[in-house]
Amino acid sequence: MHFDRELDVKGLNCPLPILRTKKALAEMAPGQVLHILATDPGSLKDFEVFARQTGNELLSSVEVHKVFEYYLRRK
Repeated sequence: MHFDRELDVKGLNCPLPILRTKKALAEMAPGQVLHILATDPGSLKDFEVFARQTGNELLSSVEVHKVFEYYLRRK
């Protein structure tokens, strides 16, 4: 999937992945896609809730070898 920026938050636990994602999205233009790499198992639920609450679109969420990958489109 095409993305405009990548954010590596592997090794960080809640709430840091969401806080860093929020900061990164604020620096991006509407419609741009952020690719996030995380290892916190709780991040799956966190990113679903974050997208719903902020209006940013969660395009994809997958787990590959204990690394969670998310693609968020900035609103």
